[in-house]
Amino acid sequence: QVQIVESGGGLVQPGGSLRLSCAASGSFFSIYAMAWYRQAPGKQRELVARIITSGTTSGTTNYVDSVKGRFTISRDNTKNTVYLQMNSLEPEDTAVYYCNALAQRRMVDAVQAYWGQGTQVTVSS
Repeated sequence: QVQIVESGGGLVQPGGSLRLSCAASGSFFSIYAMAWYRQAPGKQRELVARIITSGTTSGTTNYVDSVKGRFTISRDNTKNTVYLQMNSLEPEDTAVYYCNALAQRRMVDAVQAYWGQGTQVTVSS
């Protein structure tokens, strides 16, 4: 099984910063990508940022337009951990942030998506 654990959420004032962490643990053959999604009340879950963690495109990142220039996703492959550095936070960034990993438990298994429980980010004065 693959376990995904997020940390780092909290309450911050507009213009402030937070860093989220996501660690993947357990038994797996490979993790191909990790991403952060968010879901605000009454809205659908949306992809915030993704990073490729293996293969020839390892390190490639992509972001939703609303966070470009403010958020940065990075990874430490030795720890199977990704981070989301969030700067210049806005009230519209308030949401539960979920970490997602695309992983293969064994070489013969299909790639599956694994999710964390989520961490609350609230941007308010």
